[in-house]
Amino acid sequence: MQQIELSNMTLSDLFKQLALLMQAGIPLGDGLLILSEEEKDPALCKLLSELASRLEEGVPFATAVSESGCFSAHVTGLLEMGERVGRTEETLLSLSRYYENRERMNRQLRNALTYPAILLLLMLVVIIILLSRVLPVFDEVYASLGGSLSGIAGGLLVLGNTLNLILPYLGILMALIVIVAAVISLLPSARKSIKKLWARLQGDRGIARKLNNAHFAQALSMAVSSGLPLEEGVALAGALLTDCPQAMERCKSCQKRLENGEELAVALGENDMLPPSACRMLTLGMRAGTGDVTMQEIADRLSEEAEEALTGKVAQIEPALVLITSVLVGAILLSVMLPLMNIMKAIG
Repeated sequence: MQQIELSNMTLSDLFKQLALLMQAGIPLGDGLLILSEEEKDPALCKLLSELASRLEEGVPFATAVSESGCFSAHVTGLLEMGERVGRTEETLLSLSRYYENRERMNRQLRNALTYPAILLLLMLVVIIILLSRVLPVFDEVYASLGGSLSGIAGGLLVLGNTLNLILPYLGILMALIVIVAAVISLLPSARKSIKKLWARLQGDRGIARKLNNAHFAQALSMAVSSGLPLEEGVALAGALLTDCPQAMERCKSCQKRLENGEELAVALGENDMLPPSACRMLTLGMRAGTGDVTMQEIADRLSEEAEEALTGKVAQIEPALVLITSVLVGAILLSVMLPLMNIMKAIG
């Protein structure tokens, strides 16, 4: 089968539609054919048709999905377990919710990084224009009055003249930055590489840890609701964090504790995979036989907290950028206007 890149929303919609078709009593093979006939994307239509053909040959759905090479290992593992315990429909719904949450969090992360970057770029353009175009005009005014810019204003004028000389090159550089950003936004492989680099640089602390824990909790909730053994569920959930070695180490430590007989909530709490309050909720839920529902609630809460943390960080970045650039612009104008006012007073 030809491998294609499937977005989070495409995966969410696909799994949700398959689950709804199964609820209507339509077999998976027939459901895939129905979806392929209605699909407008040729590549996805071909993938769905090939999956349906494999099911008609008697191949299990999880095996066909694995052979396609278009789905991650944790998806195929959960589907295999779902088929084994007779809960394929519930597994598909869990996968749909998981990828919907991932898309929402990724959108929040994009917004958190894109808007401040655009704001910073615009502010830099304003400062460059002030230094390279406005200050020379004031210098001419000073020269006509028999004076010249000195002190801070004189230094800024030198900087402005230098910027004026290299302005064409700065324009080309900014254009290249915009083009590179556009290419990255259009190419999934480039976005994935940037995410990996950011994850390695940021590590496993602050907002990055909140995001890692939210992704882990979502995947673990899906595994628990699918009837997957806890050790396998933690292993599959940890597979989502391969870009962050520190988070992977926490997952492995948690898995070892489970293998040694510790309770799930204790193992997760000791490795800081869940906050203490969530661990207490999970302990009560497991004892009451509602571990899957409780884990889903915990995953939703951690996702909300991660989104709020991102929103809060953006709320801090934007005013800081505005304040810094406003101070710079004000300092430039004052360094020019104050000497001019003194000259005008002397003339008067």
